[in-house]
Amino acid sequence: MTHSATIDRRRMLQVLGATGAAAIAGCIATENTAPDEGNGSSADEIDDGLPAAESVDVDSVLADPTDIPAPVDWDEPREHDITIECTEHIAEIEPGVTFHFMTFEGQVPGPMVRVREGDTVNLTFRVPEESNMYAHNIDFHAVYGPGGGAEHTTLRPGDEEATISARMDYAGSHIYHCAVPNMDHHISAGMFGAILVEPKDGLPEVDRELYLGQHELYTDGDTGEEGHHSYDFDAGAAEDPTYVLFNGEAYGLTEDGTHGPMHAEVGETVRLHFANGGPNLLSSVHPIGNVFSRLYRDGDLLSDPARNVETTPVAPGTVTMAEMEMKVPGPVKIVDHALSRAGRKGALAVIDVDGEANPDIYNPDA
Repeated sequence: MTHSATIDRRRMLQVLGATGAAAIAGCIATENTAPDEGNGSSADEIDDGLPAAESVDVDSVLADPTDIPAPVDWDEPREHDITIECTEHIAEIEPGVTFHFMTFEGQVPGPMVRVREGDTVNLTFRVPEESNMYAHNIDFHAVYGPGGGAEHTTLRPGDEEATISARMDYAGSHIYHCAVPNMDHHISAGMFGAILVEPKDGLPEVDRELYLGQHELYTDGDTGEEGHHSYDFDAGAAEDPTYVLFNGEAYGLTEDGTHGPMHAEVGETVRLHFANGGPNLLSSVHPIGNVFSRLYRDGDLLSDPARNVETTPVAPGTVTMAEMEMKVPGPVKIVDHALSRAGRKGALAVIDVDGEANPDIYNPDA
């Protein structure tokens, strides 16, 4: 599942020593942390308009929302050997608009990891020189340990791979993310994902599972402005995003998007894994035309789920799990109900539900 790409650009980050990054790895950075990225911008720069869109090196960074590991079917602790490789890519946010994404395994969000409470994860972490400009690491919110593993996985491009081992002692749905000093930039650019630690008794069976990740992009351009957008640190500090995306693209999971809508069938129970990478904004997740019949708020898999919830807040750095009953055909639209984000900045995805109509539940011809 490893992707690679050649980046023929100046390796500006390599002046940053791994020691400096490791000193503040994890969720909290020290004071006075200066930007370590040379492709960002600030409001003090002269605005001469955006440069032309750059050539993309991948068709898309959008993670397939159906690419989810199978449910846990074992009842004794296991060890899992997992390799995660960082790759950076020039890709489109929407047609004609390019951005320098940073990813785990070439996709946004990064691959879902799925284990059972009590299992051990043996992680190999790589930052290849040929496909990275910047130092990276990984902070698992499911890991007891310094920086959730970030302190011992901080690598510059080309450094020898890092290995850590961690036992998954608390069940829940958790986020992971890059946690170098400019973690806001790296997470905004795509470096987050979900790790699901199933309880020892497992999860209820469902018919279908989907995986979405929300994140904000703070750029030096306007929403929809064609050209190459660079990260804007001032916009990030002001929490004023240019885009709010699902899975790395604006409207990529809609009828006109690069991936197209997701699918389900009438009569199915669909489980949604929703990761809010942030780095800053709370998401108000709502399924238009449905409700969350069971909501595992904040990834809590041990408490009884909330029932029939219309909209749920998902804080940045949180994975929420929810289930929907598909009772009638038609589109179910997953949105951030801060609706300017859904209608203008990209935070909308569609599930097309196929099957027989049920006029007792919904009758458009009454």
